Amino acid sequence: MKFVKQTVGYWCPDITQGNFLGQGIRAAILDTGVSNHPDLQNRILDFRDFTGRSSGERDDSGHGTHVAGILAGDGTASSGLYAGMAPRSELIIGKVLDREGNGNVDIVLKGIEWILSRKSTYDIRIVNISVGTQPDLPREQKQLLLEAVEHLWDAGLVVVVSAGNYGPKSGTVSVPGSSRKVITVGVPDSPLPPVSCRRNRLNYSGRGPTGECVVKPDIYAPGTGIISCNSRYSLPGEHPYTIKSGTSMATPVVSGAIACLLSKYPDMTNVEVKLRLRESCQAFPGTEAGWGMLSVEQLFKT
Repeated sequence: MKFVKQTVGYWCPDITQGNFLGQGIRAAILDTGVSNHPDLQNRILDFRDFTGRSSGERDDSGHGTHVAGILAGDGTASSGLYAGMAPRSELIIGKVLDREGNGNVDIVLKGIEWILSRKSTYDIRIVNISVGTQPDLPREQKQLLLEAVEHLWDAGLVVVVSAGNYGPKSGTVSVPGSSRKVITVGVPDSPLPPVSCRRNRLNYSGRGPTGECVVKPDIYAPGTGIISCNSRYSLPGEHPYTIKSGTSMATPVVSGAIACLLSKYPDMTNVEVKLRLRESCQAFPGTEAGWGMLSVEQLFKT
């Protein structure tokens, strides 16, 4: 993930000297699960499949493993070339989505309740939710999910969620990214080529304002063409890494940066983390709707 690290300014001494790479910090991820990938070995502290199909670690989609690798992969399979943002952090994984990346609010709520029940056991500090609702989801269901993620925030956890991929029109940020409390992550817009293909569109990140006139996303990070862990690596002929795009990929970039920050300043509250992110963001084309682009270098300098 060299491009990610260069783009977000990942070259401050605290990072390059390996002083604060997420050690001592534990993050929970709600997604499609996780596979037994060498880049994550021995750092998955707990796993629960809420889709009801397995008692062991699994990821029949690949999305969750890719997200976990961006946040915490240590690059073992590439001799460090494709290490994630916080390669010494540890993970608690809840599988709440199926192989197609689909799920329902009730299952996600169970995953959130599980994280809360494990918060003290594992001293969980961060929750990464690269999950967004469909635009046509009933309002009552959206409200239940919003209340649940805000309960996580109120419990002192740093909650980082994706803006969704229904943009770039205004009012397209997904729930729970529309919450005014949590940290919502988008992907910067890029100049469109003369001829664009809808399947490969560059500008897809959801954006506000929300129904309550809240500006969203809060922060932007790289999310297009990101290389990370391949859940199918154990199968013959499969490469250890694969490429995916979306605000789902940008979200663990921010979560990983926060893990590094908390490994240096473990007493920071979630509100202090959010304020520090806001103060350290940098102007970058395509991020005008929010605070700006994540800059790890500035995050550690502020």
